[in-house]
This record gives sequence, C-alpha cells and structure tokens, in this order.
Amino acid sequence: MADADADALLVDRVKHGDVRAFEMLVVKYQRRIERLIGRMVRDVDLVQDIAQETFIRAYRALPQFRGESAFYTWLYRIAVNTAKKALVELKRDPLVSESSRVSADDGDETSRVENELSDGETPEALLASKEIAAAVNSAIEALSDDLRQAITLREIEGLSYEEIAEMMNCPIGTVRSRIFRAREAIAARLRPLLDTRDGERW
Repeated sequence: MADADADALLVDRVKHGDVRAFEMLVVKYQRRIERLIGRMVRDVDLVQDIAQETFIRAYRALPQFRGESAFYTWLYRIAVNTAKKALVELKRDPLVSESSRVSADDGDETSRVENELSDGETPEALLASKEIAAAVNSAIEALSDDLRQAITLREIEGLSYEEIAEMMNCPIGTVRSRIFRAREAIAARLRPLLDTRDGERW
C-alpha cells in the first residue's frame, strides 16, 4: 500500500505541473514496462520505442487518471495497448524476430554459464538446465496471448491473482484457469526432458 501511496503522491504532483515527478515514475517503472513489452513484441529494436511511446501516452492521459486503480495497473494497460497497436501498424508477427533475439541472448547465457561452472556442477548438468530453460521459454512463447500474459504476470512479475485480475480486466477465477492451463502446457513440454509421468507437473 505504501508503494501505491507514493505513486499517488507523484501522480498528484505531475497533475500540478511537476514534470520531475513524472520522470521519477518513469525511472521506477521503465524496466518493468520494457520487460512486459519485450514479452509481446520480441523485436528488441522496437521495445524501447514502444516503452517511450507508452510513457508519452501516459503523460498526456494523466489528467484523466482518476486513481480508481493503481498507477502501474493503468500504465500496464497503456503499454499493452501501445504494443498491440505497434504490431498491427507494422504488420509484424510477435514471434518473427525471436530467432535474432534468441541468438543474441544465447551468447550472453553461454558466457555466463561458463563462468559459473564451479561447485561440482558438470557441463552435462549445466547443458540440461539450459535445455530446460529453453524449453520453458519456448513453451511460454507458444501460449496464446491471454495465457502468456497471465503466467508472465504471476511467475515473472510476481503479482497476486487479484492484481492480475485487475490488470487483465477479468474475474479471479479466469486468471486461475489461465495460469493453470499455462502451467499444464509448459509441463507438457518439460516432461520429455524431466522424464516425469502424466499428472506430475514438474
């Protein structure tokens, strides 16, 4: 609640003409918004542009913000709508540029894994963990937008079911169902790697 109160104070200051208060909100939420957009757009080159457009739109719309939801919930919706609009305008499939992103990420991941090869971890074990991580990412990418959004907000952003329901504008029961279905789909991809039986999730 303290976090929401701090946001409300900053929003109030922005409404009274304090541009620096908005800059503080940008600093606070920029990384989260870029992560969210990156999950939708996949084109690294576009993420920052869409994030910037999101904050510009938020700044212009702030006088209409009534505080009926948390500031981040409101900003989240603007980010989602801005990303969707960008995808429509560019006629891009969200997954088209994933290969370039994966190859860029793999280089960083490989060097990081090599640096962490210690404490008795074998190359085979590290390779297996990397395969699992890749399978999880692949499974998440294959989900429908609603399922991917729900599981990302829950498992990556760490939000509560109530917060996710507010952000996705749907009942908590729907959120629980989407997260359950997303986990089942991910588990199905992992079973061959983990050699688990049906009915066992991980």
